[in-house]
Amino acid sequence: MYLGIDVGTSGIKAVIIDDKGEVVAESRAGLTVSHPHPLWSEQDPSDWWSATNSAVSQLDAAARSKVRAIGLSGQMHGAVLLNKARKVIRPAILWNDGRSGAECDELLRREPRAHELTGNLIMPGFTAPKLLWVKGNEPKAWDETDVVLLPKDYIRLRMTGETATDLSDASGTLWVDVAERKWSEPMLKACDLTTDNMPWLNEGTAPTGILRDELAEAWGMARVPVCAGGGDNAAGAVGVGVIHDGDALLSLGTSGVLFAATKDFRPNVAGTVHAFCHALPGLWHQMSVMLNCASCIDWVVALTNAPSVAGVLTALEQSGRTDTPELFLPYLTGERTPHNNPHAKGVFFGLTASTDPLALALSTLQGVALALADGMDVLTDAGTRFDAITVIGGGSRSAYWGRILASALNKPLIYRSGADLGPSYGAARLARLSIGDGDIDTVCVAPPITGVVEPDRALSDQLSAKRPAFKALYQSLKPLF
Repeated sequence: MYLGIDVGTSGIKAVIIDDKGEVVAESRAGLTVSHPHPLWSEQDPSDWWSATNSAVSQLDAAARSKVRAIGLSGQMHGAVLLNKARKVIRPAILWNDGRSGAECDELLRREPRAHELTGNLIMPGFTAPKLLWVKGNEPKAWDETDVVLLPKDYIRLRMTGETATDLSDASGTLWVDVAERKWSEPMLKACDLTTDNMPWLNEGTAPTGILRDELAEAWGMARVPVCAGGGDNAAGAVGVGVIHDGDALLSLGTSGVLFAATKDFRPNVAGTVHAFCHALPGLWHQMSVMLNCASCIDWVVALTNAPSVAGVLTALEQSGRTDTPELFLPYLTGERTPHNNPHAKGVFFGLTASTDPLALALSTLQGVALALADGMDVLTDAGTRFDAITVIGGGSRSAYWGRILASALNKPLIYRSGADLGPSYGAARLARLSIGDGDIDTVCVAPPITGVVEPDRALSDQLSAKRPAFKALYQSLKPLF
């Protein structure tokens, strides 16, 4: 048995898989996000730890007792600041926090080679500008900071006592030479940091410590190894077998990600493509990232006082609606690809007296799909090509939304067994690899296909006709954001 733990934005997911790769237990514990000021997005790392203990304790005790290794995955880019005693100094600044726009400019001024060194455009969501913000705005916290960790790596510290990370997650800090797969000392220096302030850097399949005695007893496990793991999207790719050049996935979580595995490092800083290390040795990947995806659906359901997301999707499907005149810009917490604009806002446009809650919901689903199509254009411009896309994350449960997405992207969407488990399943696979139980090609196979959603020609035409207005609406409103 192998345990995967994913430190997500909305919750902690835990899954145990057996030697056949089948899920034998799964659980979830919820989390909330704090927005104390405009553009701010924070969480208390102690909440991650409480939720992790809750999620693990919900798993079947007999399965827990047979776990041989643990893998970790998690939300990327978060800044967890620790002092010399390894205590948290302030709430973690998250991936969708947009406060450090000015610090992005300052970082490029300090290190003009930043794009060349990292292969990525500097954005407020990345970790490095967050640290410059702390230095300039919270000098006491800065002076106390001894080590900076990513969210999943804080959980590792609590589990093992080790400060370690993996290359896929660390790639999103802007402190990694992604081509060479090592810390970039010039980028660290530009933030007044050194490698002494960084965790131990590993490939995702490397063991990074042993479960502490007291925790092993509390969790009903042996003192098993904990592997480096991966950033959420890279771990999700491992889980669905997106491990060869040209394989692609669409992650439908709080954020929306189009991810393409690459056999080599392919930066494209002229656009807004992320080029990072994969969670497996010798592999890289490209991503387009939108900050608000399934979170938009949750938001509009709450806004309209609907009973549930599932209920709204069912009502839309039963209504037979395929189109609506309203447009929705899904930039509730800014946007990354393609706009790199933390100040972008969500917008409903074209409301009339006949607009009802279902119209708002449908325009939200379509707005997210159109924004993902913008992201795919950026990947295409960067030279990335793929014929089909595997879907992972909580949004993979809805075939109705899948038809909208497939039609907007004009690509077939492949649904696989266990795809809704996403990164936690991939983390469990990485745990298995870390103890040498099988190789990448046998462990990281694509799970069985449960369905394929093809683009609907009529719906594709409808959404394609909307794209000019969707794009023009953002450009027109950009000066007002």
